[in-house]
Amino acid sequence: MLQFKQQCILLDMQATNKESALKELAQMAVENYHNLDSARLYSTLLEREQIGSTGVGNGVAIPHGKVAGLKDIIFCFGRSMQGVNFEAIDNRPVYLFALLLSPAEIASEYLQALAHISNVLKQHTNRLKLLQVHSPQEIVSLFTPPSKKP
Repeated sequence: MLQFKQQCILLDMQATNKESALKELAQMAVENYHNLDSARLYSTLLEREQIGSTGVGNGVAIPHGKVAGLKDIIFCFGRSMQGVNFEAIDNRPVYLFALLLSPAEIASEYLQALAHISNVLKQHTNRLKLLQVHSPQEIVSLFTPPSKKP
């Protein structure tokens, strides 16, 4: 089950580089999901980045990882209006960050959530909307699968 709280949306990230962006996202997750350890989460995200950048191009990064002790999949969203050098595959700045964290034992649900988030962010019109929206509710709505909307 994917958890996505409106409080886990940051519309104006202050990060200026990859490390500070990961720290800012990790801190937001820790503040909203108290069973997380900030240092361990940051370390998990850095380890994943060493495998290859999660900056997927078109101004998007999807940092993700499996975290011991989680009960549900966690999704947080951040937006940087100035852009962050995130070593993305297209070498362009990243403006939209989708943080996905998963318990180690639910690989199938994790991959489904990652695919859903990727599909939303692949669409140019969705990326434009995410850069322009003013409320967390609009972001939650964009990422909520159609079958789950009220």
